[in-house]
Amino acid sequence: MADAPISTSTSKSTSTPSAADIELLHTAVAVARRSREAGNHPFGALLAGPDGEILLEAENSVTTERDATGHAETNLVRLATATYDPDFLRTCSLYTSTEPCAMCSGAIYWGNIGRVVYALGEDELLALTGANDENPTMALPCREVFKAGQRDLPVLGPVDLAEARAVHDGFWD
Repeated sequence: MADAPISTSTSKSTSTPSAADIELLHTAVAVARRSREAGNHPFGALLAGPDGEILLEAENSVTTERDATGHAETNLVRLATATYDPDFLRTCSLYTSTEPCAMCSGAIYWGNIGRVVYALGEDELLALTGANDENPTMALPCREVFKAGQRDLPVLGPVDLAEARAVHDGFWD
């Protein structure tokens, strides 16, 4: 997979994702759709290896597992760190349908994931969910969490995908 331009600033990315990035984000949104169909919140994530091969996928499991930490990204990091060596994970990218929240960003950082690519921004999610008790969105961009760390963690996003918004249609009403 060719590397897309990346941004580590705290503002939104103005970089252009590669065709491979877009394809992997489409897959992450499909995982989010499966999560919703399974009775969970519509979030999905995947781990891609350095060659762009999908290694793992994870859905949100907050509702069905009755676990507030069961976000797609956190579930993915649990699987990834149990499966792969930290040095290998540094070469991998996490793709997610929505910007990682503060909790998930911490898990991604400590899980030694090398790069994050997301579609829907946390600010855009808040506009969709409003003050819904099931998703008390925090106004803390993942870049801010990563910036507080001791290693660089490149981020590309938000990437404008209509389906990343559409997977939430009617869910938070």
